[in-house]
Amino acid sequence: MVEVFKGTTTVGVLCDGGVVLASESRATMGSFIASSSAKKIYQVDDLVGLTTAGAVGDAQSLVRMVQVEARLYKMQRGEGMTVKAVTSMLANILSSRRYYPFMVQLVMGGVDRYGPRIYSLDALGGQIEEREVVATGSGSPIAYGVLESMYKPGISIEDGTVLAARAIHNAMKRDSASGDKIELVRITDKYQEVGEPEFSEIMKLL
Repeated sequence: MVEVFKGTTTVGVLCDGGVVLASESRATMGSFIASSSAKKIYQVDDLVGLTTAGAVGDAQSLVRMVQVEARLYKMQRGEGMTVKAVTSMLANILSSRRYYPFMVQLVMGGVDRYGPRIYSLDALGGQIEEREVVATGSGSPIAYGVLESMYKPGISIEDGTVLAARAIHNAMKRDSASGDKIELVRITDKYQEVGEPEFSEIMKLL
């Protein structure tokens, strides 16, 4: 079981006016590359995203739960949940399964009336609000080396996007469980997946 859960690199960067989430797209089972196009960043509410590391089935099940609960809340209240509220709900789900835990490590990021927020969550429901950057998965030590050496408080959303891509790019060079494509998401006053040709321009800067 340990071999199934050990791969992935995901990153979150807190920026001026927004959040950047990034991941690579390789899914591994031990030394076997099970997929080169695995999705690891999910939109769970209008301005809230979730990155996933760990068991794919557990992660997808949690994403579906959170997406449904966020929609129900919006239907009943007429407005979306705050980033902290979505994170606390997910933490409660994780904590309730502590004897048969979801084998995941998650990053929740988004923007609400209180501004941009990033939280990290562990498999037992622990949640920590991150003030600058966060990385998860087997490539996280390499990603942290890039993030902590280059992050500056108040970084712009554009520079934060480049920084997140650089962190993932470097993790992919040294961590065999991370690889293939880079996925980038910006959350400001909208949820935006970075696509071509902007992605190509970002890669030229790395």
